[in-house]
Amino acid sequence: MRSLRLRSTLLLAALACAPAAGLAETSAPRMAARNPYLADSIYPIAHADSAQQDAVPIAGPRGTTRALGPDEIRYVHLGPAHFGALISGPYAGGRRVIWSNGLDRIVKLDHDSFRILATYFIPGATEYDEEEADAAIAGFDASNHGFFAFLRALRTGAMLRDISAVYTLLDRDNRLYVGDKHGTITAFRDAVPGDPSSAIEQAAVFRLPETAKGLLAGMNMTYDGWLVVVTEMGDVVAVSRDFQQSRSVRLLHAEEALDEKNTRPGYGWVRNSIAIDEAGGIYVASRRHMHKVVWTGERLSTDEADGAWSAEYLDGTGNGTGATPSLMGFGDEDRFVVITDGEPLMNMTLFWRDAIPPGWEPPPGAPSRRIAGMRPANLGDPSLKAIQTEQSVVVAGYGALVVNNEPRNVPWYVPERARALMISYLGSNPEYQPFGVQKFAWNPRERRLEEAWVNREVSSPNCVPLVGAGSGAVYLVGARDNLWTLEALDWETGASRFHWIVGGQRFNSLFAGMLLDQAGRPMWGTPWGKVRLEAGEGGGATAAR
Repeated sequence: MRSLRLRSTLLLAALACAPAAGLAETSAPRMAARNPYLADSIYPIAHADSAQQDAVPIAGPRGTTRALGPDEIRYVHLGPAHFGALISGPYAGGRRVIWSNGLDRIVKLDHDSFRILATYFIPGATEYDEEEADAAIAGFDASNHGFFAFLRALRTGAMLRDISAVYTLLDRDNRLYVGDKHGTITAFRDAVPGDPSSAIEQAAVFRLPETAKGLLAGMNMTYDGWLVVVTEMGDVVAVSRDFQQSRSVRLLHAEEALDEKNTRPGYGWVRNSIAIDEAGGIYVASRRHMHKVVWTGERLSTDEADGAWSAEYLDGTGNGTGATPSLMGFGDEDRFVVITDGEPLMNMTLFWRDAIPPGWEPPPGAPSRRIAGMRPANLGDPSLKAIQTEQSVVVAGYGALVVNNEPRNVPWYVPERARALMISYLGSNPEYQPFGVQKFAWNPRERRLEEAWVNREVSSPNCVPLVGAGSGAVYLVGARDNLWTLEALDWETGASRFHWIVGGQRFNSLFAGMLLDQAGRPMWGTPWGKVRLEAGEGGGATAAR
């Protein structure tokens, strides 16, 4: 899951650059095989699948640039911090639900009507009502610029320090696994088995072994049905779904975590979640190193003899990567794990996932021979000195996309630790909003990473984009004239296909991921709830993986 930190004009956006020649992209990219132990849906886990690609095989909406009407926007109050949503497999009769968890509650929504079916309030959590939410939204609508708006964002954002249950996935039995920052995993289920409208109940609780140190940093599932979590201090733990067994291993170089002096939430030695492939490869990024841990079916291994490895990447900031690793390449394709590195001007970085090809020469400046591609994400501006993103790299086929999350301007009174507020609660304001989306592509004939395109006119202040492979588009939550928008860009060229103007601060994505439901309708988490667009202009056609 995207990493989880503190990330009305009708004119068409101008295209900044055309695609580079010779890139082997297709309209139907090969995607990761469906994990049979996750819910049978297009979105059972953060970042869409175990490969963490932020790409789904179905089509998203097609349309024309316009402002949406109230009847085309469905909004529901859920309380704060509902960053993601997981779609269940079909119940008897084909019905589905959407599970969502936030600061004070877990909810089930009906997939078709978007109506709340059940709510489970987290014991001990402060409950936030709709009146409080509307007052906060009205405050930001009145002003999201200047010192007093910054103070409002600071006060409002303070509640997110209490976030605990943020790491989730939904298994094939429609059980929701929620991990908190303290090392507890809780399984939730329907109180009445098979009844999607029934209450939510707690099914079981698992506490990580005492040997696992640090806050929980991510969760995924192997293709043979074991939960895998990683802590900020570098412990990887595999847990059986019935919570009866566990296996643990510590990442190589984890002794570095013992000297960790940065106590900022989300900035531990391991900052993000993990990717898993169908052969048992588990991919974890720590500061300065990308790791492959191997799940053998019986144990976790960091041994090269089992196919595990650890490779250094550039980390000039000292903060490590802000990205959850994403997998690229399946079957007989070239196979990589992808991140943006920790340089002040971050590099798109590809590592060979399996054996390094004989005689391979890494790109100039690469600190490891395992690095297959490394190019600066400079948004087409060679003079750019620094840029970082707090989003996972979006991958489909051999394409890899990043967005700019650096605020355009940061007032003098904003401390470094609070910069994220300028792209979160204040991110749609033209004074602060960042601009720029850039795609790279691996050229398998030349075996090199190339720039595909740059669009400097589109802004994605804080959303994790999503590729709808069935429509060949990447969708993101953007902003224009201080109003939040849905933006659709052509995945091949970067051209703006259309944008929909959604509205004011109620619809801020606040570091949430863009999602498509089973019908191809866009939805995302907001500061106080969740929104789904029902404009009825195409989308939803399924495509084979």
